[in-house]
Amino acid sequence: MIDQKVPQSLVYLRNVMKRARKYEGALAIISHSIVDLPFIVHLLSSPISMFVGWVLGDGAVEAIESFQQEYGYNQNIGIYDTDYINGSGQSYEGVVFTDGGMEVMYYSQMDKRWADVMYGTSSTIGQGGCGPTSMAIVVSTLTGETHDPVELAQWSVANGHRCEGNGSYHSLIPAAAAAYGLSCEKNLDAQGIVDALSSGKLVVAIMSKGHFTRGGHFIVLRGVTSEGKILVADPASFGRSQQEWDLSIIMDESNKAADSGGPYWAIGR
Repeated sequence: MIDQKVPQSLVYLRNVMKRARKYEGALAIISHSIVDLPFIVHLLSSPISMFVGWVLGDGAVEAIESFQQEYGYNQNIGIYDTDYINGSGQSYEGVVFTDGGMEVMYYSQMDKRWADVMYGTSSTIGQGGCGPTSMAIVVSTLTGETHDPVELAQWSVANGHRCEGNGSYHSLIPAAAAAYGLSCEKNLDAQGIVDALSSGKLVVAIMSKGHFTRGGHFIVLRGVTSEGKILVADPASFGRSQQEWDLSIIMDESNKAADSGGPYWAIGR
């Protein structure tokens, strides 16, 4: 990670970007220098600051932000986005899904009880809290105890899983599961997802651009029907949570560049 307080890091950053432009783009360096890969990964998974804009230039920042959006790194929902507008001012207190073979407690990140509560310092739970809200759904359902999005958001910040400006680091999912005494199976394939859901587990998925998001978004897979359709608990959309989904859509639109064992994590008791 680049330390803005260390002058040497500024020199290194400028040198890296000079080499990047030599290969006709800020991101081309990924394929030319494995030495700089950690730096590029940091750029792709971290907020783009004014500092980065000053060093890289507007064109490079736009390229990185576009890459973040396309591959599911940016989890923020704008206050004028359809999901935010539809969910704002609503309360989903007491909503429990029972159609997937188990009772699943539902939380919406836009619920009026906490939508405007800050998640870290750069945005609210309503805007960037899909990660802690998804884990609130999982933890509350599997423990049988109430653990709301505010609690999980505070835990995420306190334990270093908040990615300011973007949402949550993928590490939030396995770390929160462990903290609440739950098991977490990683690196799942399609059959692994179906097997996990059929055995009473919940699967957290990090999605990229598609049906569920324009950028990045955590959702919970909560069941599988007799016809093989997937049921979800989408913290940004109660409407999508009431639909049945083809597994192929989940697989095709998940974030293939996920880390921490993603893009699917099976959480169990």
